[in-house]
Amino acid sequence: MTTPTPTTMNFISINKLTNTRVLLIGGTSGIGFAVARAALEHGASIILSSSKLEKVQSAISRLQQLYPDPSFTSRITGRAYDLSDQSTLETTIISLLDYATSPSIFPTTTTTTTHGNNEKVLLNHIIYTSGTRPSRIPISPTTTNLTPQLYTQSETLRVLAPLMLGKHAKSYMVDEHTSSMTFTSGVLASKPVPGTTLGAMAGSALGGLVRGLAVELEPIRANVVAPGAVETEIFDELGVQEKEAVKEMFRRGTVLGRVAEAGDVAEAYVWCMKDGFGWDVTESVYCKSSLNYSIRYMNSADA
Repeated sequence: MTTPTPTTMNFISINKLTNTRVLLIGGTSGIGFAVARAALEHGASIILSSSKLEKVQSAISRLQQLYPDPSFTSRITGRAYDLSDQSTLETTIISLLDYATSPSIFPTTTTTTTHGNNEKVLLNHIIYTSGTRPSRIPISPTTTNLTPQLYTQSETLRVLAPLMLGKHAKSYMVDEHTSSMTFTSGVLASKPVPGTTLGAMAGSALGGLVRGLAVELEPIRANVVAPGAVETEIFDELGVQEKEAVKEMFRRGTVLGRVAEAGDVAEAYVWCMKDGFGWDVTESVYCKSSLNYSIRYMNSADA
C-alpha cells in the first residue's frame, strides 16, 4: 500500500502565513532580513522598510537572487522611510502604513477595505527590528553629554516609533487574533552592564509599552522579542581580533557554546506571528546568563 503524499493545502503550520501581508521595519539586514526570508518562505507577501533607499534596494535584490522564482519575487517590495526624526515621525509612519497597505504593490485578489477615502489591503503582521546600537555612557557627574535630550533623541527609533505604530495599528491591520505586532528589545533590559543604563531604560520602556498595547489593541496581539548576542552585520564593524574576542566572551556565557545567528532568532518572530493565542516566555531553556532569550506579551487571560 502506498502512503499518500500530503499537499500544502492540508498543512496546518506553514499555511498560517500564506497570503498574509507582513511589514518589516528594519528588515533589510541582520535579524530583520532573516525574518523577511522566513516569512517569504511561509507564503507571506513582504514589505521591507529602512531609512536608506540603497539598503532597501540591496535587500530586495538579495531576496530575488535567493528566491528567483516569480512565485516568490512577486511577493517582495519595499521603500525607504526614515523614522529617526521626532518632528516628522508620526506623519512618516502614516505614509509608510499607507504604502504598505496599498492595493497596487502586489498582484492580489484580496478584498480591499475602505478606510476614509482610501482603499487598503490591511496588514496581518508588523515586525519591527529597527534601532541603533546603544552607546556605552557611564552614569557620572562628569558625563557631560548625558542629558534628558540625549535619551529622547537616541531612543526615538526604539520606543517612540513603536508607540506611534501602535497608535495607528487599528486603522491599518486586520482586527483579528491572527494579526500581530512584534517589536525588538534586548538583553540589557533585564541584565544591564556598566555604561548601558540608557539601553536598559529603552528596553524596559519598550516592554512596558508592549504590555499596554496588548490590552489596548486586542484582539491584535503585541509581542516583544529580546535577543542577546546575535552575530549580524554589527559584528563586522569590529576589527578581526576584536570581533573574535567579543564572540568568545559571548560564547562562554551560553550553554551551547555558540553565538546565535540571525536565522536562529528569526524563529521567535515567526512563532509570534503564527501562534494566535499567547504565552509569556522569559528565558529560553538552552541558554544561561540571559544572553539569548525572548519575551512575548500578548492578549490572553494573563496579559
